[in-house]
Amino acid sequence: MIKNKTAIILAGGEGERLRPYTLVLPKPLMPLGENPIAEILIKKLAKEGFQKIILAVNYRADLIKSFFENGKKWNVKIIYSFEKKQLGTAGPLTIIKNLPNNFLVINGDVLSNINLDFFFQHHLKSKKLLSISITSRKELIDYGVVITNKKKQVIDFKEKPVNSYLVSMGVYCLNKKILNFFPQNKKFGFNQLILLLLKKNIEINTFHHKKYWLDIGRPNDYEKAQQDYEKLNFIKK
Repeated sequence: MIKNKTAIILAGGEGERLRPYTLVLPKPLMPLGENPIAEILIKKLAKEGFQKIILAVNYRADLIKSFFENGKKWNVKIIYSFEKKQLGTAGPLTIIKNLPNNFLVINGDVLSNINLDFFFQHHLKSKKLLSISITSRKELIDYGVVITNKKKQVIDFKEKPVNSYLVSMGVYCLNKKILNFFPQNKKFGFNQLILLLLKKNIEINTFHHKKYWLDIGRPNDYEKAQQDYEKLNFIKK
Protein backbone atom coordinates (compact mmCIF):
# COMPACT_ATOMS: atom_id res chain seq x y z
CA MET A 1 0.00 0.00 0.00
CA ILE A 2 1.22 3.50 -0.86
CA LYS A 3 0.54 6.18 1.71
CA ASN A 4 -0.36 9.68 0.58
CA LYS A 5 -1.12 8.67 -2.98
CA THR A 6 -0.92 11.76 -5.12
CA ALA A 7 -2.95 12.74 -8.17
CA ILE A 8 -2.50 15.82 -10.34
CA ILE A 9 -5.52 17.21 -12.16
CA LEU A 10 -4.59 19.29 -15.19
CA ALA A 11 -7.04 22.16 -14.91
CA GLY A 12 -5.26 25.09 -16.53
CA GLY A 13 -6.66 25.01 -20.05
CA GLU A 14 -8.91 27.70 -21.46
CA GLY A 15 -11.52 25.23 -22.73
CA GLU A 16 -11.55 26.69 -26.24
CA ARG A 17 -13.56 23.79 -27.66
CA LEU A 18 -16.42 24.50 -25.22
CA ARG A 19 -16.74 28.20 -25.92
CA PRO A 20 -18.80 30.29 -25.38
CA TYR A 21 -19.61 28.43 -22.13
CA THR A 22 -16.01 28.61 -20.88
CA LEU A 23 -15.91 32.37 -21.33
CA VAL A 24 -17.88 32.46 -18.07
CA LEU A 25 -16.72 29.31 -16.28
CA PRO A 26 -13.36 27.54 -16.49
CA LYS A 27 -13.70 24.04 -17.92
CA PRO A 28 -13.19 22.25 -14.55
CA LEU A 29 -16.30 24.01 -13.22
CA MET A 30 -18.52 23.14 -16.17
CA PRO A 31 -21.56 21.33 -14.72
CA LEU A 32 -22.59 17.76 -15.25
CA GLY A 33 -25.91 17.35 -13.53
CA GLU A 34 -25.47 18.89 -10.09
CA ASN A 35 -21.67 18.68 -9.98
CA PRO A 36 -18.79 20.44 -11.71
CA ILE A 37 -16.66 18.10 -13.79
CA ALA A 38 -13.61 18.48 -11.55
CA GLU A 39 -15.67 17.70 -8.43
CA ILE A 40 -16.69 14.38 -9.99
CA LEU A 41 -13.00 13.62 -10.51
CA ILE A 42 -12.07 14.62 -6.96
CA LYS A 43 -14.82 12.46 -5.46
CA LYS A 44 -13.62 9.51 -7.53
CA LEU A 45 -9.99 10.04 -6.56
CA ALA A 46 -10.91 10.29 -2.89
CA LYS A 47 -12.96 7.11 -3.07
CA GLU A 48 -10.03 5.26 -4.62
CA GLY A 49 -7.52 6.27 -1.98
CA PHE A 50 -5.78 9.33 -3.40
CA GLN A 51 -5.30 11.52 -0.33
CA LYS A 52 -3.37 14.39 -1.95
CA ILE A 53 -4.67 16.17 -5.04
CA ILE A 54 -2.77 18.88 -6.85
CA LEU A 55 -4.77 21.15 -9.14
CA ALA A 56 -2.54 22.58 -11.88
CA VAL A 57 -4.35 25.80 -12.74
CA ASN A 58 -4.01 28.88 -14.91
CA TYR A 59 -7.17 30.18 -16.61
CA ARG A 60 -9.72 31.51 -14.07
CA ALA A 61 -7.68 29.96 -11.28
CA ASP A 62 -9.35 32.19 -8.70
CA LEU A 63 -12.76 30.63 -9.36
CA ILE A 64 -11.37 27.11 -9.15
CA LYS A 65 -9.59 27.79 -5.88
CA SER A 66 -12.59 29.49 -4.31
CA PHE A 67 -14.77 26.48 -5.12
CA PHE A 68 -12.47 23.64 -4.02
CA GLU A 69 -10.49 25.45 -1.28
CA ASN A 70 -8.32 22.96 0.66
CA GLY A 71 -10.36 19.85 -0.15
CA LYS A 72 -11.64 19.26 3.38
CA LYS A 73 -15.18 18.84 2.07
CA TRP A 74 -14.07 15.68 0.20
CA ASN A 75 -11.65 14.43 2.89
CA VAL A 76 -8.61 15.07 0.73
CA LYS A 77 -5.79 17.60 0.78
CA ILE A 78 -5.95 19.92 -2.22
CA ILE A 79 -3.06 22.18 -3.10
CA TYR A 80 -2.63 24.42 -6.13
CA SER A 81 0.12 24.84 -8.68
CA PHE A 82 -0.21 28.10 -10.60
CA GLU A 83 1.19 28.43 -14.12
CA LYS A 84 2.35 31.94 -14.96
CA LYS A 85 2.00 30.99 -18.63
CA GLN A 86 0.51 28.10 -20.55
CA LEU A 87 2.86 25.10 -20.28
CA GLY A 88 0.88 22.52 -22.24
CA THR A 89 -0.36 19.20 -20.87
CA ALA A 90 2.93 17.87 -19.48
CA GLY A 91 4.87 21.08 -18.81
CA PRO A 92 2.97 22.00 -15.60
CA LEU A 93 4.58 19.01 -13.86
CA THR A 94 7.97 20.76 -13.94
CA ILE A 95 6.88 23.48 -11.51
CA ILE A 96 5.35 21.16 -8.89
CA LYS A 97 7.67 20.58 -5.97
CA ASN A 98 8.08 17.53 -3.72
CA LEU A 99 6.41 15.02 -6.00
CA PRO A 100 6.43 11.41 -4.77
CA ASN A 101 8.31 8.70 -6.66
CA ASN A 102 5.14 7.75 -8.55
CA PHE A 103 1.98 9.75 -9.13
CA LEU A 104 -1.15 9.89 -11.27
CA VAL A 105 -1.96 12.65 -13.77
CA ILE A 106 -5.44 13.14 -15.20
CA ASN A 107 -6.91 15.70 -17.55
CA GLY A 108 -9.56 17.82 -15.89
CA ASP A 109 -12.13 16.92 -18.54
CA VAL A 110 -12.09 13.11 -18.29
CA LEU A 111 -15.29 11.28 -17.41
CA SER A 112 -14.76 7.55 -16.95
CA ASN A 113 -15.39 4.60 -14.66
CA ILE A 114 -11.77 3.49 -14.92
CA ASN A 115 -10.45 2.13 -11.62
CA LEU A 116 -7.71 4.67 -10.97
CA ASP A 117 -6.24 2.80 -8.02
CA PHE A 118 -5.99 -0.41 -10.08
CA PHE A 119 -4.31 1.56 -12.87
CA PHE A 120 -1.87 3.07 -10.37
CA GLN A 121 -0.98 -0.37 -8.97
CA HIS A 122 -0.57 -1.67 -12.53
CA HIS A 123 1.92 1.14 -13.15
CA LEU A 124 3.90 0.35 -9.99
CA LYS A 125 4.20 -3.31 -10.97
CA SER A 126 5.41 -2.38 -14.44
CA LYS A 127 8.32 -0.32 -13.02
CA LYS A 128 8.12 1.88 -16.11
CA LEU A 129 8.64 5.63 -16.24
CA LEU A 130 5.29 6.20 -17.93
CA SER A 131 1.98 4.34 -18.09
CA ILE A 132 -0.83 5.45 -20.40
CA SER A 133 -4.46 4.44 -20.05
CA ILE A 134 -5.94 3.68 -23.46
CA THR A 135 -9.37 2.84 -24.80
CA SER A 136 -10.93 1.87 -28.12
CA ARG A 137 -12.67 4.37 -30.36
CA LYS A 138 -14.50 3.90 -33.65
CA GLU A 139 -14.70 6.59 -36.31
CA LEU A 140 -17.18 6.59 -39.17
CA ILE A 141 -15.74 7.79 -42.48
CA ASP A 142 -18.81 9.39 -44.02
CA TYR A 143 -17.66 8.88 -47.61
CA GLY A 144 -17.20 6.10 -50.08
CA VAL A 145 -13.51 5.29 -49.73
CA VAL A 146 -11.59 4.37 -52.89
CA ILE A 147 -8.48 2.19 -52.52
CA THR A 148 -5.93 2.33 -55.33
CA ASN A 149 -2.58 0.75 -56.16
CA LYS A 150 0.63 2.57 -57.01
CA LYS A 151 -0.66 3.11 -60.56
CA LYS A 152 -3.78 4.80 -59.15
CA GLN A 153 -5.92 1.93 -60.38
CA VAL A 154 -8.97 1.14 -58.24
CA ILE A 155 -8.51 -2.14 -56.38
CA ASP A 156 -11.23 -1.83 -53.75
CA PHE A 157 -14.12 0.35 -52.60
CA LYS A 158 -15.60 0.69 -49.11
CA GLU A 159 -18.86 2.52 -48.46
CA LYS A 160 -18.67 4.58 -45.24
CA PRO A 161 -16.19 2.32 -43.43
CA VAL A 162 -15.71 2.38 -39.67
CA ASN A 163 -12.11 2.53 -38.47
CA SER A 164 -11.05 1.45 -34.99
CA TYR A 165 -8.28 3.09 -32.98
CA LEU A 166 -6.67 2.87 -29.58
CA VAL A 167 -6.60 6.36 -28.08
CA SER A 168 -5.08 7.95 -25.01
CA MET A 169 -7.67 8.63 -22.30
CA GLY A 170 -5.78 11.56 -20.80
CA VAL A 171 -4.95 9.50 -17.70
CA TYR A 172 -1.30 8.74 -16.93
CA CYS A 173 0.96 7.41 -14.21
CA LEU A 174 4.52 8.66 -14.01
CA ASN A 175 7.71 7.94 -12.13
CA LYS A 176 9.30 11.26 -11.22
CA LYS A 177 12.59 10.25 -12.89
CA ILE A 178 10.80 10.97 -16.17
CA LEU A 179 10.96 14.69 -15.36
CA ASN A 180 14.63 14.60 -16.40
CA PHE A 181 13.37 14.51 -19.99
CA PHE A 182 11.18 17.61 -19.62
CA PRO A 183 12.33 21.02 -20.88
CA GLN A 184 12.14 23.72 -18.23
CA ASN A 185 9.75 26.67 -18.46
CA LYS A 186 8.57 25.67 -21.93
CA LYS A 187 5.28 24.45 -23.34
CA PHE A 188 5.47 20.66 -23.47
CA GLY A 189 2.74 18.14 -24.16
CA PHE A 190 2.27 14.46 -23.43
CA ASN A 191 2.35 13.86 -27.18
CA GLN A 192 5.87 15.29 -27.30
CA LEU A 193 6.90 13.29 -24.24
CA ILE A 194 5.69 10.01 -25.75
CA LEU A 195 7.48 10.63 -29.05
CA LEU A 196 10.66 11.55 -27.16
CA LEU A 197 10.57 8.34 -25.12
CA LEU A 198 10.01 6.28 -28.26
CA LYS A 199 12.98 7.99 -29.91
CA LYS A 200 15.11 7.01 -26.93
CA ASN A 201 13.77 3.41 -27.04
CA ILE A 202 12.24 3.75 -23.56
CA GLU A 203 9.35 1.32 -23.11
CA ILE A 204 5.94 2.78 -22.26
CA ASN A 205 3.41 0.79 -20.27
CA THR A 206 -0.28 0.74 -21.27
CA PHE A 207 -3.52 -0.07 -19.47
CA HIS A 208 -6.51 -0.89 -21.67
CA HIS A 209 -9.83 0.36 -20.26
CA LYS A 210 -12.79 -1.20 -22.07
CA LYS A 211 -15.71 0.55 -20.39
CA TYR A 212 -17.03 4.12 -20.16
CA TRP A 213 -14.87 7.07 -21.17
CA LEU A 214 -15.56 10.51 -22.59
CA ASP A 215 -13.39 13.53 -23.24
CA ILE A 216 -15.91 16.13 -22.19
CA GLY A 217 -13.73 18.96 -23.37
CA ARG A 218 -15.18 17.99 -26.75
CA PRO A 219 -18.65 19.45 -27.39
CA ASN A 220 -20.06 16.15 -28.70
CA ASP A 221 -18.76 14.20 -25.70
CA TYR A 222 -20.01 16.85 -23.27
CA GLU A 223 -23.47 16.67 -24.82
CA LYS A 224 -23.42 12.87 -24.60
CA ALA A 225 -22.37 13.04 -20.95
CA GLN A 226 -25.36 15.28 -20.20
CA GLN A 227 -27.64 12.78 -21.92
CA ASP A 228 -26.05 9.86 -20.05
CA TYR A 229 -26.03 11.56 -16.66
CA GLU A 230 -29.07 9.81 -15.13
CA LYS A 231 -27.64 6.36 -15.84
CA LEU A 232 -24.07 7.18 -14.83
CA ASN A 233 -24.38 5.75 -11.34
CA PHE A 234 -20.61 5.69 -10.84
CA ILE A 235 -20.46 9.52 -10.63
CA LYS A 236 -23.25 9.84 -8.06
CA LYS A 237 -21.89 7.52 -5.40
